[in-house]
Amino acid sequence: MYVTAEHALSAPAADVNAVVRELRDRAEILDALYRFGLGQDLKDKALFASAFAAEAELDFRPAAAKWGGGPPVMYGRETIVVTILTMFTGRVDTTHQVTNPRIVVDGDTARLTALVEAQHLLTADPATFALLKNPYDVDLIRDGERWVIRRLRIDNAWYTGDPTAIFGA
Repeated sequence: MYVTAEHALSAPAADVNAVVRELRDRAEILDALYRFGLGQDLKDKALFASAFAAEAELDFRPAAAKWGGGPPVMYGRETIVVTILTMFTGRVDTTHQVTNPRIVVDGDTARLTALVEAQHLLTADPATFALLKNPYDVDLIRDGERWVIRRLRIDNAWYTGDPTAIFGA
């Protein structure tokens, strides 16, 4: 499920061109997750949408199960973008911080594991909040020079605050 390789790069050190290609891929792969987080934080539809493949899947069920929530899996870039931004815009302020990324590249596909701390505050009442520490399991595909999320599964390590006030039950 999570990327647990014992080293970062798979390209042989002697092949400088292969190392550079892999480093570029890794930067672009991580950037897809940064676009995901910052797109939400800024409520920037174009930036948020740029993180996803057209046929993307977002599964927030493992995280929501920790507080009794049962959201459906979201399918398709447009559904994901509209659902999340509609739920948050004008109602919830967010900040996302990405740490501990681990990446495996396999041609035009990749896997990414990261920890994401997501703070959610009700705009009208910032004292009502949910702070989540979530392990992310991400499958990505190459899209030209960039990478996009094909499947994102969000689990939850811990939370504080009231997630039901932000996300519902």
